[in-house]
Amino acid sequence: MPTPSMEDYIEQIYLLIEQKGYARVSDIAVNLSVQPSAVTKMVQKLDKDQYLIYEKYRGLALTPKGRKIGKRLVYRHDLLEQFLTLIGVDDENIYVDVEGIEHHLSWNAIDRIGDLVQLLQDDPSISARLRELQDKNES
Repeated sequence: MPTPSMEDYIEQIYLLIEQKGYARVSDIAVNLSVQPSAVTKMVQKLDKDQYLIYEKYRGLALTPKGRKIGKRLVYRHDLLEQFLTLIGVDDENIYVDVEGIEHHLSWNAIDRIGDLVQLLQDDPSISARLRELQDKNES
């Protein structure tokens, strides 16, 4: 299993490849707010662990294993953003909150949150009742 730091890199690489068709060390560094040398070091580790294929000065590509994990990590991130939105967390807090919790939940917990998101989407009255409680508690 990848470490939380490795997950951040795999997720970013997956997103870049999906958006641009490629991922460069410089793009990863900017998106993760780290030095390019740190990216190179991590990319070499991810290559060694067979999450991606890295050729110096040529770029990188995710392996099937890396793509599968990248897709799951993006799903986890998006699902947690949806969940926090549905339960009424303020928009300005959502990204930081997701970044703070996403690596600390089991996949079982993620799956249950997915079930809850589905329930909240299928029955908007539940979200409305939750907002009423929040309004009541804030006043």
